[in-house]
Amino acid sequence: MQVLSIVDALSRDAEIFDFMGQTIRCDGNCGLFITMNPGYAGRTELPDNLKALMRPVAMMVPDLAMIAEVMLSAEGFTDARNLSKKTITLYSLMQQQLSKQDHYDYGLRNLKAVLNMAGSIKRADPSTNEEAILMRALRDMNLPKFIKDDERLFRLLLGDLFPSLELPVTEIGSLSAALESELKSAGLQTHPFLVFKIGQLYDSKLTRHCNMLVGATLSGKSTAWKTLAKAKTALAKENVADYLPVTSFIINPKSITLTELYGAYDLTTFEWADGILSTIFKSCAESDKNDEKWVMFGKFFLLLVCFLSIWHYRWASRCHVDRVDE
Repeated sequence: MQVLSIVDALSRDAEIFDFMGQTIRCDGNCGLFITMNPGYAGRTELPDNLKALMRPVAMMVPDLAMIAEVMLSAEGFTDARNLSKKTITLYSLMQQQLSKQDHYDYGLRNLKAVLNMAGSIKRADPSTNEEAILMRALRDMNLPKFIKDDERLFRLLLGDLFPSLELPVTEIGSLSAALESELKSAGLQTHPFLVFKIGQLYDSKLTRHCNMLVGATLSGKSTAWKTLAKAKTALAKENVADYLPVTSFIINPKSITLTELYGAYDLTTFEWADGILSTIFKSCAESDKNDEKWVMFGKFFLLLVCFLSIWHYRWASRCHVDRVDE
């Protein structure tokens, strides 16, 4: 109904029109555009009544190799064409040979994140071998999300594409000692695998503003993020560079309705009522504290972890949060 009222006003070249009981001005330059990704996780088809108001436009499949080459060139890589071919070849092999998991993503969004990370590594140390930089970015951005069998196969694929390279284990510096200290204070064993997974979570957080922890019940997901938060807070108190204290906001989305979670528009009073999530977002955006804000979604075991630092609130043009169904 809202879209139809706007379309009718545009077709009549009206200067003002009635919109949900309010008279507002009609801007003849406005337009409505809906982008659809068929088959993409979490996407549904348009309702027929809304689809009837839109003119369909077919889009060609993006040339990932060309996009990767342009992005690598923009990031300062001299051998961008060869590296882009290796990257797309790896993603194609991953899509064909790895198992099908709901949280696996081989699309443009994931590719762009990998190339951005490669660019940041390149700028931090321009003298490093370019193949080693790309291999490290591919490993660090993809390895944490693979199940055990796929992890073994991914390492083989990576070794075939970069046969002369062997990357060392990523060092997390002073964070490693802080993690071990927090685990001991919680009465837990400092198991190398647990510390390794927490390190992977830390690396993922550096490159993504939204992360998801997936695993069986009692597999250590809550222990991982809580230990990381405590360790970063402890390092911040010791004034260690590049570490900020962490403030967590934990939400159980399964215990409330969508209206209570996101907010809703009251058709009676024509006022917007904020939901729990939008209220937390506002409080984080208005906060002057120099800390990280982590908004956590979970129910008994963690479903979705959104790490939203204050930098994203102040500088990102928009923030997108996907709902993950159990």
